[in-house]
Amino acid sequence: MEDFTDYTGGLSDDFFSRMDFEFKNPEQGRLLISEPFLFDPNFKRSVVLLVEHNEEGSIGFILNKSVNLNITDAIEDFPDFQAELFFGGPVGQNNLFYIHTLGDRLPESKEIIDGIFWGGDFEQLKLLIDTGQISEGEIQFFAGYSGWGADQLKNEMKDKSWIMTQATSDLVRRGRNKEFWSEVLTLMGKKFAIMANFPEDPSLN
Repeated sequence: MEDFTDYTGGLSDDFFSRMDFEFKNPEQGRLLISEPFLFDPNFKRSVVLLVEHNEEGSIGFILNKSVNLNITDAIEDFPDFQAELFFGGPVGQNNLFYIHTLGDRLPESKEIIDGIFWGGDFEQLKLLIDTGQISEGEIQFFAGYSGWGADQLKNEMKDKSWIMTQATSDLVRRGRNKEFWSEVLTLMGKKFAIMANFPEDPSLN
């Protein structure tokens, strides 16, 4: 059995070389889990849902970073609705984005994985909310998004800045939990569950 007990003490490169997790190309519908020692404040301990990936680049939303505001506090002329606003990423932070489970109930939305959709007609969304046809659990709002240029995310994957797994509708709906980063790693099995217990600052180990 491998001994991982000393790997948080500044030996992250050695740890990752021994983890031997498979590199996969980014794809729509994947979850990106930041590696434990990624100190970029935008993505530290984050889980990102990739909603688009093509030869021009990638777009995703950080699922687990609330900005501690209600959507009605952040958007003028929005119907009264008890839903948190989340930080989707550092790009376009003055713009509102949303993922949801509404499907055909919200025209112009794009299916990301089975049961999870992105975007859709904003005026129709407000009408559905105003008439009580949407519950808070059916939609998640984001200020900004996470974006990567062509091959940028693939290179970050090669550098092992991210761990990737397939998203499911259940996982995405659970993503608002502050402990979601640890939960996803734990669900991925023993070798990833080890990471879930790493301190945010490895020097504190």
